[in-house]
Parts: sequence; C-alpha cells; structure tokens
Amino acid sequence: MIKYLKERIWLVYTILAAFCWGIWGILTKFISIDVSPFITHLMFTIGALFTLPLVIRSCKIEEVSIKAISGGIGASILVVLGNVSIYQSFKMGGQAAMVIPFTNLYPMVTIIIALLIFKEKLNWINYLGILIIMPAILLLSGQSQIFNDPLHIFQTTGLKVWFLFAFLSLLLFGLFSALQKVISRYLSTGWSYLSFVISSVLVSVCFIVFGLIDFNFPQKTLWFGSAAGFLDGLGVLAIYSAYRAKGKASKVSSIGGTLQQVFTVVLALIFLKRENLSGSNYGHCPCYIRGITAFVGTEDHKTSQ
Repeated sequence: MIKYLKERIWLVYTILAAFCWGIWGILTKFISIDVSPFITHLMFTIGALFTLPLVIRSCKIEEVSIKAISGGIGASILVVLGNVSIYQSFKMGGQAAMVIPFTNLYPMVTIIIALLIFKEKLNWINYLGILIIMPAILLLSGQSQIFNDPLHIFQTTGLKVWFLFAFLSLLLFGLFSALQKVISRYLSTGWSYLSFVISSVLVSVCFIVFGLIDFNFPQKTLWFGSAAGFLDGLGVLAIYSAYRAKGKASKVSSIGGTLQQVFTVVLALIFLKRENLSGSNYGHCPCYIRGITAFVGTEDHKTSQ
C-alpha cells in the first residue's frame, strides 16, 4: 500500500485536500446564516493568511515572472466569483438543496476540459469510475430525489435566474480546477498558492472599499470563519501539490470532489449527531470508494500528464 501511494503521490495530496475541505464543510455549519457572503469571504481570507508560513520561504523572486503570477491571480479570482455566484443564487430564490448538489458537479466541467483541451488519456476502468463518481457526488449531498424524479426536478428548475447563477458558479469552479493544472506548470507550488491568497486578499479589499462588509458580526463568525479559511487554504495548497506531482486534472478534481463529500458525511456523523443523514448519505460510501479506486486505475506512464 505504501509503495502504491509513493508511486501516486498526487493521490495522497488529493486525499489530504478532500479531508481539509471535509472539515471545512463542518465548520461552515457553525457560521451564522445571517452573515453575508462578503463577510464570509473576508473570514476565509484571514484564515488563509495563516497558511502563508508554509510556503513563503519557498517563494523565490527569481523563480517567477510578472506574467505568470498575474495569470495565477487572475485564475484564482474565478473561484471567488464562483462563491459569490452561489450566494447570489440563494438570494434570487435558489434552495440550498438544489444549488449545492448542482454546483458540486463542477468536476464534469474539469473532465471535459482535461479530455478535449489537455488531451488527457483515460482507460476504460477510469471511465467506469467516472460513471460511479458523478452520481456519488449528488447522493452524498443527500439529493437522491434527483434520480427518483428527474423530470420533476428539471421542470421546477427551468431557466430561472437563481439557476443561471448556480450554473455560472459550476462553470467557474470547473474552469478554475482545470486552470490549476496549467498554473502549476508555470509556477511552483508555493507561488501558485501565493497567487491564490493574493487574489483572495484583493477581492476582500474591494469588498471593503465598496462598503459591502459590515464589521458588526458575531465573534463566533470570526473564529469559525477563519478556521474554515485556514483549512480551505490547506486544501487548495494540497491540490496544487497534486498537480505538481503530475496528477491529471480529470482525476484530481473528481476524486477530490467525491472524497470531500465522504469526509463531510463521516465527520457530521461523529461531531454533528443532530444532523439528519439518510442512508443515501453514508450507506453506499464503500461503493463510492470502489468507484474512486476504479478511477485511479492503473497508471499509464506513457500517457500525457
């Protein structure tokens, strides 16, 4: 097992990212629902700043160009806009039970980009894993009704404004996930992550300048929001490390997205005992793990990374 993971160090980083994001999902439940997305982003930014000591020493000025770091910052802004789009979808009437599972399908966008643009190669076992993983993301979100009555879901969704914002978020998340692969080719892991933090800080400053942040928020929000931001930052750092370790975008995004849901469900069962989790949330987790195993498949070192 150790040898297997050493040969696939990208998978170790992906699992680490999913674990961090799984804890992040638990911590966000403790943030007041009355807090605006702008304040939430500010708290996440504060938390991410505490992760900088992990990479700042490895960021050498002579190793980076203005063009590369600007591209990294620009790409990182996409994920911030994606978060804002989610909350705007809620504001326009979208229900979390529909918006969250839908946007969790962003790995499909990454897979399409990886196959069509990056020309990544997958074998039939990998494709079998995709067929298991994508439904798993929805089921682990507790949305099995999408499979029970899909026609009703699509009829009630339509092309409403909230759905358009949710769709925009899905595209932005998927595009950013794919661009992380590109960024890691031109920037070291440290500089890639630093560009992410810089973009987060810039957006937070814009929110403050335009008066979108009311600093009169509960102290609990500061602590839980900052802790969540710290873990979110660690997750992003781990994903950049996975790409630098030659992980394929199609595999990293899909496996990370599914395992994040698995970790969130397991942690919710342990620490949030009042959570009402159905069998679709956790009863089939072993099946989803087998899907991930199929998706990892056998590594073909001759295919392009």
